[in-house]
Amino acid sequence: MSSEVPAECDRIYEALVRCHTRVRSGPSGESACRHLNRSLAECMIAFVCPEESAAVKTLCANKGTALKRSQCQQAQISLATCISYHQDPH
Repeated sequence: MSSEVPAECDRIYEALVRCHTRVRSGPSGESACRHLNRSLAECMIAFVCPEESAAVKTLCANKGTALKRSQCQQAQISLATCISYHQDPH
């Protein structure tokens, strides 16, 4: 496990590492592991910004009404703000 990866995401991280070990580098290799890369990103974001991530999943699940679309947009902004706050400044 990497010290940068939360324990909750460790299985996905290990699967991604194994995937990249098995496939060639380049576009085809990236494509083969894309689903794991996305899953790891979603897991880490949910770990760092749990409330904001849950709100986006709930409010942005379908198009819905104008109010729901507005709430989805606000949730996305809140999530982006949370992610930005936790990024390494270096």
